[in-house]
Amino acid sequence: MSGKVSYFTSTLRTALLLLLGSMSFVTHAATASQHGIAMHGSLKYPADFSHFDYTNPDAPKGGQLREAAIGTFDSLNPFIIKGTVAEGTGLLYDSLLARAYDEPFSLYGLLAKQLRVAEDRSWIEFDIRSEARFSDGKPVRAQDVVFTFETLLDKGSPFFKSYYGDIKQVTALSERSVRFEFNATINRELPLIVGEVPILPQHYWADRDFSTPSLEIPTGSGPYRIARIDPGRTVVYERRGDYWGTDLPVNRGRHNFDIRQYDYYRDSTVALEAFKAGEYDFRAEYSSKAWATGYTGAPFEDGRILKEEIEHGNPRGMQGFVMNTRRDLFADARVRQALTLAFDFEWTNRNLFYGAYTRSNSYFSNSDMAATELPTKAELDILEPLRDQLPAEVFTQVYQAPSTDGSGRNRQQLRQALRLLQQAGWRLDNGRLVNSQGTPFHFEILLVQKEFERVASPFIRNLERLGISADIRIVDVSQYINRLRQFDFDMVVSSFGQSSSPGNEQRDYWHSQSADRVGSRNLIGISNPAIDQLVELLIAAPDREQLVLRARALDRALQWNHYIIPHYHISAWRIAYWNRYRHPEISPTHDLGLDTWWATP
Repeated sequence: MSGKVSYFTSTLRTALLLLLGSMSFVTHAATASQHGIAMHGSLKYPADFSHFDYTNPDAPKGGQLREAAIGTFDSLNPFIIKGTVAEGTGLLYDSLLARAYDEPFSLYGLLAKQLRVAEDRSWIEFDIRSEARFSDGKPVRAQDVVFTFETLLDKGSPFFKSYYGDIKQVTALSERSVRFEFNATINRELPLIVGEVPILPQHYWADRDFSTPSLEIPTGSGPYRIARIDPGRTVVYERRGDYWGTDLPVNRGRHNFDIRQYDYYRDSTVALEAFKAGEYDFRAEYSSKAWATGYTGAPFEDGRILKEEIEHGNPRGMQGFVMNTRRDLFADARVRQALTLAFDFEWTNRNLFYGAYTRSNSYFSNSDMAATELPTKAELDILEPLRDQLPAEVFTQVYQAPSTDGSGRNRQQLRQALRLLQQAGWRLDNGRLVNSQGTPFHFEILLVQKEFERVASPFIRNLERLGISADIRIVDVSQYINRLRQFDFDMVVSSFGQSSSPGNEQRDYWHSQSADRVGSRNLIGISNPAIDQLVELLIAAPDREQLVLRARALDRALQWNHYIIPHYHISAWRIAYWNRYRHPEISPTHDLGLDTWWATP
């Protein structure tokens, strides 16, 4: 696929297509309507299902759930690149379809009552429920869907132009029927991902500037509306008593709290103390040190606060020190590999993380898509045409991130790192590593979370042994977001999340077309034709077997280019909450499912 964006039809052409819509609709009327769609294979839930297995349909409604957020916010528009958006805005909007989190990638009707899809997935049509209403009482129409996609492509974050670039056109066939046509039929994911987009009200945005951050409370179609904001400090959502979709099968047992509130704190340390003091109710913990040492005291001992680790089946993706290859300093793969050798995970895990983590070797960790063995013949069939463009190790070795004995004396790894640096043109001069022009090897690690300073500091000490100097710079959330959007950094700590069914988002992570697009997730700056081809092959996978094979092939190419200094992962949610909350006995495989919880009296 070319990946080029095809802009939507003009107003005049849309009007003409509306006149022809009934003809198009009749032409495809013989296509069977269905209640959902799966990426691969069959749907788990039949047309007459009553609720998802991981929900409690009898969960009581009421109460409130307060959570913490870090930093600040200055916008309620999550669809644009400008501003720092408040937490929880997804509660305001519904999409055409809703995901089942106990299946790899299956969607069922939400705004859409039913759908029809071409056998080759070249188009999909949705019929919108007659009862669907925005929060101001106006009906959700097909034209709102058309408006949403036109607006996101024209004025939304640059991400949308990449993610939805293969949409040929969106047409309102009638007041409540809408049709998507696609440029290519090899991307089986497109009919699903268009069903996940939050639908915006055209009438609300008619006289407002969509491209400008705003704290004006927007109109949505979802289960909550904003009740109150304290700019930069608090945002409060209230459950809509008039919400039209409460009893839909995809919603039964969900959205049980009357109030969802997010309070902002300066940093995680302050937020944890506020949690223990009862200032908010639920906390997901991402620091192993805090999990091991911070969750103590009377509320834990007497059972007022409960701790749980809930195993999940989510791919963990990749987190690590991300090198900006747009910088000449990190353009050479040998340099990147050398820096990887300077990070002592075993010492870090033992001394900082209480042995809680597993080293990440794959960009698809904790899944069958991870390349953990030598490539099979089926994988080699995918890789062989790209042999001249890929590192030789892709074909002959299984990638393993460098390991040590955990003593903190990783001399062997540092000697290997120095050899690689010398091969790349660097040399030691009075204890400093310099290039042929005598310029020292120096860079900055940009952080937004102070907690990562303790991970970066030992890494910097090892770099000093190689003659490399590095500084840590901690900035506030707004500055951090803006610098990442502009790729204004040397190295950051970041993560690339993965789903059980990777697809179009891979372009935003690794593809050349996103390397210089402001606001993309291609923080590394990858512009590699071989990786481009592997990304497109993954997106075009015709079935689950090929999806796994192509993901492994992409994984190998990313691994052996040494783009990231791999960190670590854990395959469980670590959560704590005050004991007035309950959750269903069955947890969804691919999500925490917080919207299925409820409050007890």
